[in-house]
Amino acid sequence: MALLDFFLSRKKNTANIAKERLQIIVAERRRGDSEPHYLPQLKRDILEVICKYVKIDPEMLTVVLDQKDDDISVLELNVTLPETQEATTKSA
Repeated sequence: MALLDFFLSRKKNTANIAKERLQIIVAERRRGDSEPHYLPQLKRDILEVICKYVKIDPEMLTVVLDQKDDDISVLELNVTLPETQEATTKSA
């Protein structure tokens, strides 16, 4: 029956959509609980330095620390920079 539902692509009811969203939120919270104590301060410091040069929304910065092995950690930093109109007007 599940195979038939897959091919008929029936719309999901709102309860299933809410359940999936809640699972994503819970998984994200669990992942956040294992982060080091210094990571929030590191994010604030990085944001402060970036804001010296470019005005960005704090939500546009994400910092993730992944533990690959016992001795390898990867710090991932994603910054979405705003498109400025100043750059286009100066070059014109």
